[in-house]
Amino acid sequence: MHIYTDGSCHGNPGPGGWGFCCLDEENRGVRCELNGFENNTTNNRMELMAIIKSLQMFKDHHESTIYIYTDSMYAMKGITQWIHKWKKNNWITSTKEPVKNRDLWMELDALMGDHIKMQWCKGHDNNPGNERADYLANLAIENNFQDKKNKYK
Repeated sequence: MHIYTDGSCHGNPGPGGWGFCCLDEENRGVRCELNGFENNTTNNRMELMAIIKSLQMFKDHHESTIYIYTDSMYAMKGITQWIHKWKKNNWITSTKEPVKNRDLWMELDALMGDHIKMQWCKGHDNNPGNERADYLANLAIENNFQDKKNKYK
């Protein structure tokens, strides 16, 4: 299973969206997608939220390897490298600061398993899965703004 994730924010902080799309190569053309919105957030939180929401959806899927693709080096390095030291140092960074987004890192850490493989992919590089996840994240933001505009007409 291949899951492409992305987060977006209009302003940082500002309104943000996350999105993911799941491609299952065994069932050609089968795709599931999900996105969501937060009113006042950061791009990094949305990147993490996209990964978390995808893993929550497939938390019981242990039969095969799940490949998570992210264009966020923050998310990639955080979950594959930095988190081990953060946990060892009681969620304090090497610069002696509290880890930002600790709540999401803890949630993501709890969802990770040996069958989950993180992969970095270059963003905005004509990768269809990455482009779709980016579209879904931005669509969540646009739809929320459209809903607010319609309420006050």
